[in-house]
Amino acid sequence: MAQAPLDRPVTRPTDAPPLAHGPAPSAPTRDAPALEAGLPPEEMPRHVAIIMDGNRRWARARGVSDFEGHAAGMEAVRGVLQQAVRRGVPMLTLYGFSRENWARSDDEVTGLFELLGRAIANETEELRAQGVHVQVLGRVEELPEETRASIENALSRTAEGTRLHLNIAWNYAGRTELVDAVRRIVASGVQPDEVDERTVSDALYTAGLPDPDLLVRTGGEQRVSNFLIWQSAYAELVFTDCLWPDFGPAEFDAALLEFARRTRRFGR
Repeated sequence: MAQAPLDRPVTRPTDAPPLAHGPAPSAPTRDAPALEAGLPPEEMPRHVAIIMDGNRRWARARGVSDFEGHAAGMEAVRGVLQQAVRRGVPMLTLYGFSRENWARSDDEVTGLFELLGRAIANETEELRAQGVHVQVLGRVEELPEETRASIENALSRTAEGTRLHLNIAWNYAGRTELVDAVRRIVASGVQPDEVDERTVSDALYTAGLPDPDLLVRTGGEQRVSNFLIWQSAYAELVFTDCLWPDFGPAEFDAALLEFARRTRRFGR
């Protein structure tokens, strides 16, 4: 038997749903247009996050060192950045070094930091010229002093950039970020019944930034690996078998097109 409609409004929790994640979709799922003609603004993600996976497998498949694989991965970053600027994506977040990566060999960890330092030295002025604003997400205070100095220089040199906001997640872990957020909230003296989702979001490394609309992982794995686990609650996920050093403008465009094909409902 059909249930009779309620004769009174539904009483909802005062803090639901989370942060009003976006307007209800007004159009059904559709085929996306070719990117050569550009995507309408409403079909373009405001924030794309990428887990750059597959450098070591790329290297081993070619019989070269892991270091050369990571170096090829750094080269791939340049092409993706340029394509993000070309396509008008406002924000890009790249997962460069997780706190779990400290478990790798001394040689590999040292090599990764050497590549980061080299990239900062070589690319900061180009990023500045391209209008890219750089921010680093993670426990920067745990990094070597020389690396911290290079990062601070890049942040100050690109502070005026407005075309693309680039977040580099370095020495980052999503659970660590939540631990640090809880510590900030407790230290601020906020009472337990005053804590809501806005309180937590404002205490994260990404405070004030939009959540990712699209999260891409290269390398064939299908998990988010402790990356932006709070912020990606409503992100569209795209997994590709393409190893990161082979991920270029065409693959970036393919991810944007896949995003445009999706219909986002946010529980509505």
